[in-house]
Amino acid sequence: MTTSLADDFETYRPRLFGLAYRMLGSAADAEDIVQDAYLRFSGADHAAVERLGAWLAKVVTNLCLNRLASARARREQYAGPWLPEPVITSDGTLGPLESAEQRDAVSLALLVLLERLTPTERAVYVLREAFAYGHREIAGVLELSEANCRQLYRRAVQRVAAPEARFKAAPEQQAGLVESFLTAAREGDLAGLESLFSAEVTWWSDGGGKVSAARRPIEGREKVLRFLAGLLGRHVSGDVDFVVAEVNGHAALVARADDRLLSVVTFEFHEGVCTEVRAVVNPDKLEFAGRQLARV
Repeated sequence: MTTSLADDFETYRPRLFGLAYRMLGSAADAEDIVQDAYLRFSGADHAAVERLGAWLAKVVTNLCLNRLASARARREQYAGPWLPEPVITSDGTLGPLESAEQRDAVSLALLVLLERLTPTERAVYVLREAFAYGHREIAGVLELSEANCRQLYRRAVQRVAAPEARFKAAPEQQAGLVESFLTAAREGDLAGLESLFSAEVTWWSDGGGKVSAARRPIEGREKVLRFLAGLLGRHVSGDVDFVVAEVNGHAALVARADDRLLSVVTFEFHEGVCTEVRAVVNPDKLEFAGRQLARV
């Protein structure tokens, strides 16, 4: 492949990674998909490719659909709750996140909800919501009728909808709430932590069987506080560096020790209190974000 064609592909690489990540919820798998797309592009008849962006989107989408079919079976055997891989987004890895809609489209909360969809529903939803594809363009990517794509999109929207808006806190407010959590955690201030949680808060931990983590969601403020009390006693020390970082478009808590990423904790707030906490501690799922932080 000529240097010019390779450069053409590199122009689309960030967009292709963003598409694959939203489809799969895995940065590692997204990197593999983009590399597979590059290999397919290398061996393609380039003269027959009229619109490179559309051609590459179709290749990546179909590769993701194949990967999702096997991923679902693997996740049924997963040890404990499954959460998407976190991505540091302050460096533009997932594209511009200038609006609330753009930030919400890559949040771990939404990516978890997308697991409710069939692979094809997810493809339609991502192409429409995240990349503003028209239904005719989506039909071309998926080789379906436009009417079918419209139906799939309506169904996907209904299946990921929540009874009330999921993401209430503005970025500055959310960052302040996460900072308050960090301050209370460092000081062992359980009363301060209690004020940040809703009565129905749920804490999810994804250790993947690789490290110690709760195998079931912890539900309710009292149970979460008891869990945190034990957790803080073991892990809040001078050896662990806790900072607030932008993860998947929202403020999150990042813990590192000896330049090794230990955990990424994201929060979902509603009316000033936390309703959901998602802690990714599986070291395999932290590799990508760890590499991002190492470059900072």
